[in-house]
Amino acid sequence: MSEQENPPPANVLPAVDPKLLEILVCPVTKETLKYDQKAQELVSEGAGLAYPIRDGIPIMLPDEARNLE
Repeated sequence: MSEQENPPPANVLPAVDPKLLEILVCPVTKETLKYDQKAQELVSEGAGLAYPIRDGIPIMLPDEARNLE
């Protein structure tokens, strides 16, 4: 079996490109976001929202975000 046929171990979180994190902003406040690797979320403290990251792709829709309150 080749390496490409083996999925990564379950405990390995997909990485988000650091350059992508530099340009992403909250769609509500236009402020920079904090990356929470453990929760796989981008956090907007100003908006009180946490945007999920699914399969390494940030979902930047306010309707998909978790409310931090």
